Amino acid sequence: MEGEFSQSLTPPVSPSALDHYCDSAPSLPSCFTCAYEQGREEAGRFSSHGYISRGVLKRLLLKLDPAPADFEGDTVDIFDFPWVTETALVESTKLLFGLLRQKVLKLEMLVQSSSHDFGQASSLHYEAEELRQQCVLFLSYVKVFLYRFLEPSQSLEEGPVHPYKDLESQLPSVLVEELFGITLLIGRLKNLPANVQSAFTILHQGKLFPPSWQLLHLHLDIHWSVLEILHLLEQRMTGQIVYAHQFVNLTGETLTNISLLEDQVNNLLCDLIGLAMNKYNKVRPTEILKTNHYHCLCTKELWILLIHFLEHRSKTLHTQPFWSYVNTLIQTVLKGVPSGDRDPGLPGHCNEPEGFTWWLLTHLAQLGMHNRNGVIQQKNQLEDNWAFAIELLKSSCDPKRATQEEQVRMVVHCCLSLSLIWGPNVSAVTTLWEYYNKNLNGSFTVPWLGVSGLGSISRTPLCLLQQAKSCCSPASVSSSIHTQLYRSANSFHMFLRILALHLSQEHAGGAPWRQIKGRLYSKFHQRRMTELSETGLLHFLLLFLVMAQCAELRDVASRACDLLAMLPADSTPPAMRSLHWRGQLALVLLYLEKGLDCGALAEQLAVYFSQTAREFYLKTTEPSRKLALWVPLSSYLEGVSEVFETSPSLMLFRGEAFKRRLWTCVFPCQQKCRASGLPLIPSYFFSFRRVQQRCNQPPHTTAESPGWAPLPSVAKERHQAVASTLWSHFFPFLCSMRLSQTPPSQFADAAAGFTLLALDMPGSAPQKLQPHPIQSIMQSFGWDEMLHPLLVTHYLNHLLQNGELVSWVSSGPGSGSAQALCVRAWMRCVLQQYLHKCQDAPDSRAGRNLDEQLAELTRQVFQLPEVESVLQKAGLHSAAVREPKPALALFIKAVGRWYCELQVLAERSSMVSRALEYVGDILKYIKPYLLNKSREGLQLSYWVVGCLVKHWSHLLATTKAQQLLFRIVDVLLLPHALLQQDSGAHTQMLSALKDSLPLFLQGLSAAVGVSQSQGAYVKQQLHSVINQYLSRFLPATPSMGAVVNHPVLLAACESNITPQGERLRRSILQVLRDNFLQFKGHAPPPRLAAVLSFLLELLKRNNDTDPSLLTTPLPLVLRCLMLVNEPQVKRLSTEVTQLIVERCTASAGEQPCEHTISILRAFVEENEGVYDQQVYNVLEVVAVLHPSTVTALIPFLSLSLRKTESKRGLGKNSSLRNGYKKLLGLLGESGQAEMISLEED
Repeated sequence: MEGEFSQSLTPPVSPSALDHYCDSAPSLPSCFTCAYEQGREEAGRFSSHGYISRGVLKRLLLKLDPAPADFEGDTVDIFDFPWVTETALVESTKLLFGLLRQKVLKLEMLVQSSSHDFGQASSLHYEAEELRQQCVLFLSYVKVFLYRFLEPSQSLEEGPVHPYKDLESQLPSVLVEELFGITLLIGRLKNLPANVQSAFTILHQGKLFPPSWQLLHLHLDIHWSVLEILHLLEQRMTGQIVYAHQFVNLTGETLTNISLLEDQVNNLLCDLIGLAMNKYNKVRPTEILKTNHYHCLCTKELWILLIHFLEHRSKTLHTQPFWSYVNTLIQTVLKGVPSGDRDPGLPGHCNEPEGFTWWLLTHLAQLGMHNRNGVIQQKNQLEDNWAFAIELLKSSCDPKRATQEEQVRMVVHCCLSLSLIWGPNVSAVTTLWEYYNKNLNGSFTVPWLGVSGLGSISRTPLCLLQQAKSCCSPASVSSSIHTQLYRSANSFHMFLRILALHLSQEHAGGAPWRQIKGRLYSKFHQRRMTELSETGLLHFLLLFLVMAQCAELRDVASRACDLLAMLPADSTPPAMRSLHWRGQLALVLLYLEKGLDCGALAEQLAVYFSQTAREFYLKTTEPSRKLALWVPLSSYLEGVSEVFETSPSLMLFRGEAFKRRLWTCVFPCQQKCRASGLPLIPSYFFSFRRVQQRCNQPPHTTAESPGWAPLPSVAKERHQAVASTLWSHFFPFLCSMRLSQTPPSQFADAAAGFTLLALDMPGSAPQKLQPHPIQSIMQSFGWDEMLHPLLVTHYLNHLLQNGELVSWVSSGPGSGSAQALCVRAWMRCVLQQYLHKCQDAPDSRAGRNLDEQLAELTRQVFQLPEVESVLQKAGLHSAAVREPKPALALFIKAVGRWYCELQVLAERSSMVSRALEYVGDILKYIKPYLLNKSREGLQLSYWVVGCLVKHWSHLLATTKAQQLLFRIVDVLLLPHALLQQDSGAHTQMLSALKDSLPLFLQGLSAAVGVSQSQGAYVKQQLHSVINQYLSRFLPATPSMGAVVNHPVLLAACESNITPQGERLRRSILQVLRDNFLQFKGHAPPPRLAAVLSFLLELLKRNNDTDPSLLTTPLPLVLRCLMLVNEPQVKRLSTEVTQLIVERCTASAGEQPCEHTISILRAFVEENEGVYDQQVYNVLEVVAVLHPSTVTALIPFLSLSLRKTESKRGLGKNSSLRNGYKKLLGLLGESGQAEMISLEED
C-alpha cells in the first residue's frame, strides 16, 4: 500500500485550505437500499435513494451527466481527504482504488467482528453506513469524471508530452485494470458468506441495519457501478477497445473493457438466477405467481437496471439483447453445460428445471413492463421471448413425458401470464391445443388441492355460459384473481383464456380466427364425438362457447350443433344428454345477448325435448328408465327458465310448440316430477310481464328492436294464447297442491305469477275466478287459513313488493277487506310459525327461511296504507320494530288505542268489525299448540292473546266482540283440563299461562268496568280466573320468591293508581276473603301463612287509600289474629292489620276511620261471650297501632262487657274486667276515666 501512496501526484490539500477549496459538498449518491419508506410498498415505488428513482438509469441511457448537481466545486472530499476534482482520478487512480479496497476490507472485517449485542447496534450501523457511503461516493465520482473530464487520446505527435497528458492517456487502461481488480476483490454474489447472504431476508421495517446488510448492498452497488463505468468508458472512447496492458503482460490473457463488461454481465445474471433458483426450491405450486424471483426490492431494481441496460446496448451498439443472455444461462439449467464451454457457475441442483424456467421467464417478463422510471406500463417495455418459450412449451407438453396436471397447470398459468404481457402467440395456442385435444376427457384435477382443485359441471345453461365468459375476459396479470388462478381453475380453463386472448386481438381483422379455425374444427368428427366422456363433452362445450363469444357466433354455433347431433341418441347417457342440452341452451342465451334470432336453435332443442318426453310418457317405459330420463328433462326445464329470464321476447317458444312439447311432458308426470317444472313458470311470468310492458310502450325508433320482433298486435295475440295455456294446464295443478304441507320452494313464485297475470290480463283468467280473479287467487294462495305459513309469507312477499298490486289492494274493489285479510294472514303466520319448525332443530334451513320470509312480510304489511293509518292515528311509530313478534304487539296496541280515542258510535262499531276481521278465528290458529303442547308455540300464543285482551279490553267488552272474549276465557284461561288439580300433563300450558296471566287479568279487569250487557258475567269470570290461578301458583308455605313473582300479584301492582288497577285489586281481595281466609268452624284455612304473605305483599306494593277496598279482608284477618297461635301467622296477621289501619287512618285524617270502627264493632259483637279475652287481645294490638280507633269503641265495649256479665248472672267477672282494664290502660285518659267508671259498678 505504501507503493500506491508514493505515486500520488496530488497530495491531500492542507486542512487550513479546506473551506477555500471545497466549494460544495456532494449530496448523498444513489445506492441500493430497501430500508422502509412510508407508502412506498403500497404505491409500488422504488427507494427514493435508488438508481431508478433518482434518474441514474435514464441519464445513463440518454448520455447525460450521471450526477449533474454533484462535484461542481474545485475540490471533492473522498475517503476523508480533499482532492482536486478535475485531476484526482488521473493523477491518483491506483491510490483512490486502493483506498476503495481498504474501505471494502474494513467493512468486511466489521462484519466478521460484529456481534449480536443490541447495545452496539447503533454504532455498528452508523460506522458501516459511513464506510459504504464513502465507497459509493467514490464510484459516483468516477462516473462523473469520465463523463466530464476524460478526453479520448489523439494520435501521437512528435515532441515532448506533458506528464498529465501521458497519465490521462493511460487512464482507460488503468481503469479497466482497477475495475477488474475490484471485481476480483469482492467476488461474485453467489460466493458471499451465508451470514452476508442472509441479509436478503432481513425485515426492513427498522432504521438500524447490521454491517452484513451494508456489505451486501455495497456489493450490489459495486457490481452495477462497474457496468456503468465500463459503459461510460466505451462511450467516451467512441468505440475504441481499451486493453488492460498489465494483465496482458503478466498473464498473456487479453482483458479489454468489452470482455470485462461481458463477463460482469454474465456473472451478475448468473448470480441473480442462482439466487432465484434457491428461492424457487421453496416455492409452492399454488404460489408460483405470488412469489417473486427476487429477494428484496434492491435485487428487483437491479434486474430492471440490467434489462434496460442490455436492451439499450443491443439497440445502439448491436450487442446481445437481454433475453439472449438469459436464454443462454437457462439452457445450462435445462440441459447442462455443453462440453468445452466455461461453466457459468449456476447452482448444481434444481428441483424442477422446467418449472423454474417458466417461473423465471414469467417474472422477468413482468419486470419488463417497467419503464426507465420504474413505473409499470401497459405496453411492454421489453421484447418478447416467444421463440424460447414455444420450444420450452413443446418440451413441457410432450405426450411421451406423461406430465401431471399440477405441472401442466403451472406451465399453462405461466403461458397465460406471458400472453397477457407479450400478447398472444398462435404457435403457443396450437401447441397447447394439440395437448388438450388428446386429453379432452381428462379431469385436469390436482388431488392434493382438495375440493378447490376439482372441476365442476355447471348445473344450468347460464352457469355454463358464465363459466365460458369468465375465460373470455382474463384478469390482469398483477391482479389477485390471476395469481390465485392455480387454485380456482384447471389447466384447460387457462388454455381457454389463452385462446380467447388470441381470438380477441384488436385490429387483427379476423386473422387470428382464420389461423386457428381449421386446427380446432378438424379434430372433431363422428368417431371423436362418440369417444367423449361427460367431462370431455363439458370441455367441448366450453371450447365452442369461448369461440362463439370471441369469434363468429353463427358459424361456431352451427358447427357445434352439427357435431352435437352426431351423439348417438340411444346410447348417450342421460347425464350427457342433459349436458348437451345445457350447452345448446347456453348458445341460445348467447344469441339472445347478441340480439340474434335463435328460432332455429330453439326448434332443434324442442325436437330433442319432444322425443325424450314422448319416451318418458309411454306406459311401456320402465320406471328406472323414466327416472333416468327425468334428469335431462328437468335440466331442460331449468334451462328454459333461465332463457325466459333473459329473453327480450316470447318468440323463443311459440304458441303451439310451447304447449305441445312442454306440457305434454310435464302434466302427465307424477306430482314430484311435475313440481320440478315449477321453476319454469315464475321465470316465464317474469319474462312475460317484461315483454308485455315493452309492447305496451310506444315505439321510439325501428332501429331499437331487431327485425324479427313481432308487431304489437301479433305479440298481443301470442301473449293471450300463452296465458290461456298457462291457465288451462298449470293453474289447476297449482290449486291441487296449495294445501300441501311440504310446498316446493317455487310454488309461491308460480302462484304470485298467476296473480300478476290476472292483474295484467284479467280477461284471460278462467270463468270460475271471475268477476274478481285477483281476489279469488289471493284467497286460494294467501288468505286461506289452511295454507302453510311458508307458502303464504313467500306468496304475499312477492305480491306486496309489486307497486301495481299494492295499489289494487289499496283502492280496488273490496280494498279495505283485502288489506285486512293480508293483515290476518300475517298474524296467522306469526302465530303458527312454530307449527312447522322442527322441535329438535329450530334453526334448520326451513326454519330460517320462514323467519326471513316473516320478517320481510312484517315490513311489507306495515307499509300497507291501512296499517300506516292505524299506527299514525294511534301515535305509534314502526321504524324501530323489525321482528315479527314485537311488531304484532305494536299493531295490536295501535288498534286498541285508536278505538279508545274514537267518540262517534258508528266509527267505534266499524272499528270493532275491522278489528275482528284482523284477528279472524285466532283461537283456531293456536289450537294445534294446545294439542301438541309445543313450548315455544304456547308461549307465543298466550303472549299474543294476552296482549289482545289487555289492549283491546274496551273493544272486546262490546256486544259484537264479547263472544270472542268469552271463548278466550273458556279455551285459554279456564279450560276443563286445567281445572283438574291432579292433572300433570299440562306443564307447558301452565308455564306459558303463568308468564302471560298479568296481561289477561289486566284486560279482564278493564272489560269489567266498560261492559254493559254482560258486566256481571265478565266479573264472575274474572273472579274465577283469579281464584283458579291464585291457588294454582300459591306455594304451600310462604316462599318469598314464589309470592313476589306470583302472576296475580304482578298483574295487580302499579306505580300510579288507575281505576282498572283498583278494580282488579278489589276483585283479588274479594277472592281472598271469600275463598282463602274463611274458617271452617275453628279450623283455619289451608296455606294460611302463604295467603297472608301474598295479601301483605299486595298491600305493600300498591298505594291504595280507599278504606272500602283496604278493609275488605280485615274481619277475617282479625279472626286469624284471634284464633291462630302459630307465630308466623300471628306476625303476618299483625303486619296486615297494622298496614290496613294505618292506610285507613291516613285517609280519614284526624278523625277515626268509620270503616275500621264499624268492622271492629262487628268483630266484637260476633265474638262477645265466646272469645271475650281473645277479642281484648286483638284490640290491644289495634290499640298499640292506633289508640284513637279503639278509644271510639269504649262505650260500646263497656256496654258489651256489662251485657255479657248480665247474661251469665254471676255478677262481676274479674277475669274479663282485668282484660278490659288492660286494654283501657293503653287508651290514655279516656281509658282511665272508663276504668274509674267500672270501679263504681
